[in-house]
Amino acid sequence: MNVAGGSANAPLWGALCVVAASVLWGTTGTAATFAPSVSPLAIGAVAMGIGGLLQALYAVDAIAGQWPGLLDRWRLVFFGAAAVAVYPLAFYSSMRLSGVAVGTVVSIGSAPVAAALVERFADGKPLTRRWMAGALLGVTGAALLSFASHGPAGSGSATNSLLSLVGIGLGLVAGATYALYSWAAHRLIGGGVSSRAAMGAVFGLGGFLLMPVLALTGRPLLDSWTNFSVGAYMALVPMFAGYVLFGWGLARIRASTATGISLLETVVAAVLAVLVVGERLPLPGWLGAAVVILSLFILTPRQSARRPLPPPAPARERLAEQQAGAQPPQ
Repeated sequence: MNVAGGSANAPLWGALCVVAASVLWGTTGTAATFAPSVSPLAIGAVAMGIGGLLQALYAVDAIAGQWPGLLDRWRLVFFGAAAVAVYPLAFYSSMRLSGVAVGTVVSIGSAPVAAALVERFADGKPLTRRWMAGALLGVTGAALLSFASHGPAGSGSATNSLLSLVGIGLGLVAGATYALYSWAAHRLIGGGVSSRAAMGAVFGLGGFLLMPVLALTGRPLLDSWTNFSVGAYMALVPMFAGYVLFGWGLARIRASTATGISLLETVVAAVLAVLVVGERLPLPGWLGAAVVILSLFILTPRQSARRPLPPPAPARERLAEQQAGAQPPQ
């Protein structure tokens, strides 16, 4: 895919990459329902674990070429990888306990707020009015989806209500870790590491950390072709292909913008939960979905004349040297 990182349209292309990734991610909850005998821990471990190792394999040349830079930032790489390892375990457990629609909405809907807080306090980046308006709309729509959605059948009992609350809590953990690994990858890319190397290193190490979980919980994945197919789909399509697209996007837009745009995943998940899983979504839920989609038009960077994105740090240094050398002697 040819997306010029320094062109005026790069933010728009980055946003479109995140949109495409979000559509793929929105299928994961529904896909997981086809393997009900597989625990959410196993689903999360095979999806992000194998998907992360595939990311590392895809980026092995880039990682090798930029190994010194990654080694200098090993704490950031490990921090992002730890968040990658926690995220799927919390995310799929949230969906299993609270339902596909609610689990996805809480997990993804809370991520933009978490990402903005991380950027504000870790990087000192101000929150623009445009982002705040878009994020407020998106989170409002996600909340409408959450409150209007109905979880699994029989959710009216006290026990199931408690489990649903636990699921919502895990969804908040998933949203926080999603924001953290997005921020870590974006910061690596901003520090001069290519998106391919940054994503490969963070997700590859995160996938490695998930291998013990997969070894302990993954046996049901081999019990039937259906279970195996679900695991293979989750690893190859939403996790591998989706995060390749997400990495391209993070190279061109801020992490808070990317997590805001990824609210689209909640709409895709909710619609599939209704059409395929059989969950119910009343009118307020559909209104919430429309509000989320409206927020995308605000969060997506415009194509109008924008200043090109600054090159990574090493490139800036080379450019400064070239410009200095090109100036006539005084």
